[in-house]
Amino acid sequence: MFICNHCPYVKSIRERIVRDTRELQQYGINSIAIMSNDPAEYAEDSFDNMKLAAQQYGYPFPYVWDETQQVARITARSAPGFLRLQCGPRIAVPRPSGCLAQGGGSDAPRDLFNAMKQVAQTGKGPQEQIASMGCSIKWRHES
Repeated sequence: MFICNHCPYVKSIRERIVRDTRELQQYGINSIAIMSNDPAEYAEDSFDNMKLAAQQYGYPFPYVWDETQQVARITARSAPGFLRLQCGPRIAVPRPSGCLAQGGGSDAPRDLFNAMKQVAQTGKGPQEQIASMGCSIKWRHES
């Protein structure tokens, strides 16, 4: 998944990401989070702040920095973004504070969790999927 520290969408689902990735480990599904933003423009996304966030929220997955932004250039569109291997739906209906997103609370459908569980059980993701919504990748300005 592509996440970062400053995005209101990520902040609004961070606890659900931790919960779902922990539960998915029971189905043999592991996760990795990639941060591809330029921390020179977004200090909250610095590597030191990534380490703090991972510790503060107890991330049960590696949280790595795509320093060159090469991984994002190939695959990502937004954070939170979930790679479409077998599935890539939204984790839940987001409702970040300060954004005009439609949403639901902690009782929102667990779209990504249910899709990944289906992949683990059947080898195939759901036919219909709702894409995740989030902030765009903050690209480094080339000089």
